[in-house]
Amino acid sequence: MNSSISKEASKRIRGSRERMNILKESEFQVIEYLCTKMPNWVSPDLLTATGILGSMIIAAGLILAVKISSYFLLLSVFGFAVQWFGDSLDGRLAYYRNTPRKWYGWALDINADWISICVIGLGFYYYFPFYKSLAFIFVVCYGGSMILSLLQYKLNDKYVIDKNSMGPTELRIIICLVLLLEIIIPNALIAFSAIASVILIVSNVLESKNVLQEGDMRDAQDKIKKRRMALNVA
Repeated sequence: MNSSISKEASKRIRGSRERMNILKESEFQVIEYLCTKMPNWVSPDLLTATGILGSMIIAAGLILAVKISSYFLLLSVFGFAVQWFGDSLDGRLAYYRNTPRKWYGWALDINADWISICVIGLGFYYYFPFYKSLAFIFVVCYGGSMILSLLQYKLNDKYVIDKNSMGPTELRIIICLVLLLEIIIPNALIAFSAIASVILIVSNVLESKNVLQEGDMRDAQDKIKKRRMALNVA
């Protein structure tokens, strides 16, 4: 699929972010193929905006599913595809073209992700008739996982968005499957949200413990460096 991409461009795309998710190889191949097909007028910023638009489509599908018909959940599934397209391709396109803006892109990506999760959270909040707290808990937990990723980046200079073998792509696929199931079996989405919230809470607690341990190790390393510097000065 990616035979027309150069080895140098492929290396830039794959090296732009450390990935551990199950589908990373297949995802990279699709992204590399799409990068070769993007017209010049499509910019990384436009793709970031496309990702946010996808989040709006997801929320719209959830709201219309309540107002009109559960089949509008199919619109939300389409929205997740649009969101993946924009969110996964924006930075990678910049690396493919060898025009990355590392810190600008990173800051924009964090802001776009937070806007997207808030918009999607509002959609779920509207969709759940009696379990609106689940949408709130999910947004809070997801925000907590974003903060933990930033803390790890500060501590070890590695920005990782995957949780072991599970990444945003896998999560999108699972949610889409649950949305399709919701059309057939009502309240399947509520059950999934409750389970996902518990998993996120446990994951964040464990990750917080790891971050604190890494912070403690960094403090110990800094003390050793200061002592060595003081001895060298003396």
